[in-house]
Formats: sequence, structure tokens, C-alpha cells
Amino acid sequence: MKVRDYECDVQGHVNNANYQHYFEVTRHEFLEHVGLNFYEMHKKGVDAVVSRVEIRYKVPLIGMDKFKCSIALEKRGVIYTFHQRIIRLSDNKLCAKAQVDVVNLIDGVLSQPVIFDEAFKAYL
Repeated sequence: MKVRDYECDVQGHVNNANYQHYFEVTRHEFLEHVGLNFYEMHKKGVDAVVSRVEIRYKVPLIGMDKFKCSIALEKRGVIYTFHQRIIRLSDNKLCAKAQVDVVNLIDGVLSQPVIFDEAFKAYL
């Protein structure tokens, strides 16, 4: 991905809230990679819902920086934790890391993440 100028604050750094957007885009792209579509799941009554986010900011991204965002998965009960990292490509610096807990609601009820269990088995 690449930082867009409008994502930066007055100091020229990416505003902290935008990192959460980067992490979210990466999770949605990962879902598509494993054959799941966030919107199609919702239409079937299955919602992946963030229940907790913890972000540690390390080195700021600035306008036009190119970066990659990675994912590693962990499962605890009904919770999938996405361990994510944003790395600036120009110097391989860790810019931010996050732990994002996601649960599944089926027709609005907290449920076993069976759809994730099947889709994510190769990544656990």
C-alpha cells in the first residue's frame, strides 16, 4: 500500500486512526484470499466483528511512503487474534503492530467461528 497525503496530520505523519484502516483493509484482503467475502458473509447473516484492538506505534509513516501489512493468526476459543505488522518498504522499519481480536456473530448471536476455522486452517 502507499500513504496518501490526506492521511497525514499537521506534523506530516500518518494520523494514528489511519493505521487501523490499513490493518482492516489487510484483514479484508486476507478474507478474500481464503475465499471469503466480507459483504457476502454479511448477506448470509455471518458477521466478523472486531471485539478488541491494540496498536503499538513505532516509527511514523509519512506521505507517499510505501508499506506492507502482514498477518499471523491465533485462535483462542471463539476469538481469532490477527497479529498484524506494518513495515515501511524503503528501510524495512516496523512502523506499527497490532493485535486485533475478531469474533463471529451469526444472525446477531456470538457463535463458534466455523466458517473461519475451515478457511484459516492452513494459517494456524
